[in-house]
Amino acid sequence: MPYDSAIQPILAALSGGFAGFSLGLIGGGGSVLAVPLLIYFVGISNPHIAIGTSALAVAVNALANLVPHARAGHVRWRTAMIFGTFGAIGAYGGSSLSKLLDGQKLLFLFAILMMVVAVLMSRRRDMSAIVPECRTIGCFMPVVGTGLAVGCLSGFFGIGGGFLIVPGLVFATGMPLIEAIGTSLFSVGVFGLTTAGNYAVSNLIDWPIAAFFIGGGVVGGWGGMLLAKRLSKTRGILNLIFSIAVFAVGVYVLIRNFSAFG
Repeated sequence: MPYDSAIQPILAALSGGFAGFSLGLIGGGGSVLAVPLLIYFVGISNPHIAIGTSALAVAVNALANLVPHARAGHVRWRTAMIFGTFGAIGAYGGSSLSKLLDGQKLLFLFAILMMVVAVLMSRRRDMSAIVPECRTIGCFMPVVGTGLAVGCLSGFFGIGGGFLIVPGLVFATGMPLIEAIGTSLFSVGVFGLTTAGNYAVSNLIDWPIAAFFIGGGVVGGWGGMLLAKRLSKTRGILNLIFSIAVFAVGVYVLIRNFSAFG
């Protein structure tokens, strides 16, 4: 529902803080909450503007978090460039297709995606085991294919896609989990900027709301990372609780837009 313009920046900052906190505490998957928060809490009535704004916020937050990982040597730049380049192509195609789809139908499909994300997150396993890194051209083909697919999904829905990028990088290249996380942030940023740029051309970004959402996300992400260190032994339980919450929001969005294909 729409809100008074004076209240929306506050709601946007709170939403960004919650999404950032979730990302810092749980990890990949938190960005999927950005669109429903912008629509149902902040009050952006146009789903396409919510997706464009979400893509920009996700990109900025990802690139901000990339800096400490890069300084720590957790980014495989060659893989990041390949994944990011082909993913950007997918993101452009996905965001172009998304702009052509009716907003209600888009939210219906987004709700299904949320439920899929929730299931994948609840079944996520520890991928910290290190296997020999692949150094041949053939081993990078899965990186190209995964980049295109995840980029398209990211562009279509305005999400980061980290919940797919991280395991994809681990299984495609054999890199350690910490390096997959660092490398994925580069791709998330590239995908988000590509999608946001495509939406910006069509004037489908609420810039002031994006700024407040990003500001809240930075603060929330910092708090989430601090708490994650203290609750490291209960990460599995927290991940399950968060997955249930994402699934519940997905069901809510699905019901709200159930008549889209009716």
